[in-house]
Amino acid sequence: MVSRKFDAEAIDPSRIPYRTLSMGARIPAIGLGTFGSDFVPGATVAEAVEDAVFLGYRHIDCASVYRNEDLIGGALEKVISAGIRREELWITSKVWNDMHGEGDVLRSLTKTLRDLKLAYLDLYLIHWPFPNYHAPGVGIDSRDPQAEPYIHDNYMKTWRQMEDLVQKGLVRHIGSSNMTIPKLRLLLRDCTIKPSCNEMELHPHFQQPKLFKFVTDKGIVPIGYSPLGSPNRPERDRASTDTVDVDDPVIMSIAKRMNVHPASVCLKWAVQRGQIPIPFSTKRKNLLSNLKSVTENPLTDEDMRLISGIDRNCRLIKGQVFLWPGAAGWEDLWDIEGG
Repeated sequence: MVSRKFDAEAIDPSRIPYRTLSMGARIPAIGLGTFGSDFVPGATVAEAVEDAVFLGYRHIDCASVYRNEDLIGGALEKVISAGIRREELWITSKVWNDMHGEGDVLRSLTKTLRDLKLAYLDLYLIHWPFPNYHAPGVGIDSRDPQAEPYIHDNYMKTWRQMEDLVQKGLVRHIGSSNMTIPKLRLLLRDCTIKPSCNEMELHPHFQQPKLFKFVTDKGIVPIGYSPLGSPNRPERDRASTDTVDVDDPVIMSIAKRMNVHPASVCLKWAVQRGQIPIPFSTKRKNLLSNLKSVTENPLTDEDMRLISGIDRNCRLIKGQVFLWPGAAGWEDLWDIEGG
C-alpha cells in the first residue's frame, strides 16, 4: 500500500454526518472498528486504518485488548505526517477489564497513548463493567476463577479514575460500554462527569430500543458495534440461534431497489436512526463503500419503518467468558430480569 495524503476516490470528510456530544464536541457519525476478531494480523488492521483515513474516515475506534494499538500508532503517525491534522481525527480507546484497580486506569491509558503515538484521546471507555478477564483467543467455556458480578462501588472507583484523566487533559471525553439501564442509572446518579457515549451492540436484528431511548434521552450518544451483524466474530460468540442481518428479506429488498450491498442498508439505517456505527474491514473497496453508504442516497421514511419492524432481539456478543461462579447464564451479564 502506498502512503498518500489524498486518494482520488476519497470522500470529503465534510460530507460525513456528525453527532454533537453533551459537552458540545462533534464526533463523526461513522467510525472504523479495529477489532480483528482474534485472527486478523495487527499489521493488516494498521494498514486499514491508514487507508481509511486517506479515504476520508476521521473516527477510529481502538482498544488495548485488541493488541494492535502499537501498530495503529504507526499508521496514525504516517497520516499526521502526511498533513492530516490531529484535531481532524477522533480517536477512541478502551481500558480493559484487568486494569480497573487503583492506579491501573492511568497506567493503561499511558501505554495506549504511547502505543498510538498520541498526546490525548478524544474518547476513553470502560470496555466492560466487570473486572473479569479472559485470555486472547479463548473458547466459549473459558472462565476467570476470580470473576465477579457487577459491583457498583467498584465500578465507581474505576469511573473516578476516568474522571481524573479528563481533569489531567489526557482524554477529552469518557464513556461506558456494554452497560445496561440499571447500571447506567447508578452511574448517572453518582458520577461527576457523565458518560458522553455508550458503546453497545446495535444492528437491525438487535436494536435495543429501550436502552437506545434511555441513553439518547439522557444526552448520551450511542456507538453501535457489530453494525453489520459481525459476520467474522470469534467462534466463542456464535450460537445456532443467531440470525444474519444482511440476509433479512427486508434488508435485501431495500438493497436490491437501491442497487447497493445489504451492508450499506444496515449502515444507512444506523446513521439515520442516530447511532454511530463502527464497522470493521481491511478491504479498501469495503472501506470506501461503507463511507459512501452514509454520505449519499439515504433511506426513505418507509425503509426506516420497515427496518424497525425486523428487530429479533438477537444479541450476538453474549459475553459468556465473563460469567462468575454461580451465574445462571449469560443473561445475568445484561440484567435481563432487571430491565
